[in-house]
Amino acid sequence: MIGIWWDSDQLSEQLTRYKQRLAQLGWVEGRNVRFEVRSWNGDTPTMHLQADQLIATRPDVIVALSNPAVAILKPISGKVPIVFGMVADPVGSGFIDNLARPGGKITGFTNFESSMGGKWLEILREAAPTTTRVLVLMHPETAAHTGFLRAIQDSASSLDIEAVAAGVHSAAEIEQAFAKFTAAGNGGGVIALPHPITEVNRDLIIQQAMKHLMPSIFAFETHAYAGALATYGIDRTDTILQTADYVDRILRGTKPADLPVQAAQKFELVVNLKTAKALGLTISPTLLGRADKVIE
Repeated sequence: MIGIWWDSDQLSEQLTRYKQRLAQLGWVEGRNVRFEVRSWNGDTPTMHLQADQLIATRPDVIVALSNPAVAILKPISGKVPIVFGMVADPVGSGFIDNLARPGGKITGFTNFESSMGGKWLEILREAAPTTTRVLVLMHPETAAHTGFLRAIQDSASSLDIEAVAAGVHSAAEIEQAFAKFTAAGNGGGVIALPHPITEVNRDLIIQQAMKHLMPSIFAFETHAYAGALATYGIDRTDTILQTADYVDRILRGTKPADLPVQAAQKFELVVNLKTAKALGLTISPTLLGRADKVIE
């Protein structure tokens, strides 16, 4: 049995493709494998409850798609192997020993190095050159976010931008962060660090950003289609499907400790010109020329 823990209903559309990939590898639902699927939508106590429920089904392997999911599962999963996807800094987060030989029962595929934080700020500034302040929405308990924030602050210093970090755990805290930030002055943008909290509250963040005329950047393409000004990050579908290959190998006897953690290779820059127009921005031809996709 395979336990799958999506971190938002917004990822559930991937489930059919995931099962198809496993079927190609010889694992067909109803014939030689069954699935237990959970989806978390922002409530932390519910997340802990779902983790307990998933472990109680006694899966042969679990697929987890975020830092908080792995952090919750690791101490309660016993000997059950965990294959992660879209996790940042798994060594610093204490999930594995090192990338080449992770050790233990956990392995998988990372999403971003900490330096990506600076890249998000640079793209935001290039798209909105008058930006002088930036609100960084982060989950303070996620170790990888500390690295992202440090890189953002380093870039902010060289760009003469004030970076204001806001730790958020809920929709209410996101609204409070925007209210406090905008009360202190204009000229702001927003960086939403990748996390289930910003994923579940994607529409709220974009609505708040547009309400206050703040250019926003997220990590994943779907956010640009939802109205963010820009996104830069990995191809999530590709990363999710890659975890199926490791699930297959583990079910056939390979130890997770012997499967190296792999970094994402495919990155995409997406720019939303509709949002730019609504914000009164003209995106430079240089940035548009680098974009993999432009939403018009």
